[in-house]
Amino acid sequence: MSANTDKNNILILFAHPALQKSRVNRRLITFVRDIEGVTFHDLYEAYPDFHIHIKREQDLLVTHDIIVLHHPIFWFSTPAIIKEWFDLVLVHGWAFGREGNALKGKKLLSVISTGGRESLYQKKGFHGHTIDEFLFPIKQTARVCKMDYLPPFVVYGTHTLNPEEINRHGEVYRDIITALRDNEIDLEKARGYPLINLNSEEIIMNKENR
Repeated sequence: MSANTDKNNILILFAHPALQKSRVNRRLITFVRDIEGVTFHDLYEAYPDFHIHIKREQDLLVTHDIIVLHHPIFWFSTPAIIKEWFDLVLVHGWAFGREGNALKGKKLLSVISTGGRESLYQKKGFHGHTIDEFLFPIKQTARVCKMDYLPPFVVYGTHTLNPEEINRHGEVYRDIITALRDNEIDLEKARGYPLINLNSEEIIMNKENR
């Protein structure tokens, strides 16, 4: 399969209400925030008072092809500012509804971290549900907005990861974002996996030439 040479503009919407305390996300973002063609947008930094600039956010969405929601899982959901952002920015007649086609065809990728091990996020695990089920509100939002929801990027067990393991996750994150920018992800193959970072070496095309 040959890659499309047209590049995508990527918007990373990042939200972590206690970034100064984070070992994993604070490190992960260093791998992607300065990639050419990537706009890194820290929502808590931009809106510490939660007064979200709706037009600015909508303009950012329109001018980017791939939207990345990067955040930790807090109490089985997103940090509060992402829900606020959804409620204010993704309005009827613009993001959804009969005439709401502003996001139609854009790709949406969830990049999340959780302190719990993967074994806890199973039907028979402690939480009784898979991580995909906890992400259903985001997946359904993408569907209603006519977006293409990609398999998520998930980092499990953040409390026990050592620096080398965190760096490996960061390297995969960088590779996937760069490949998405360059249209070098085999999306058909990626959809066969529950996570986009599960077998990244198999879904990134031309990786040997990177």
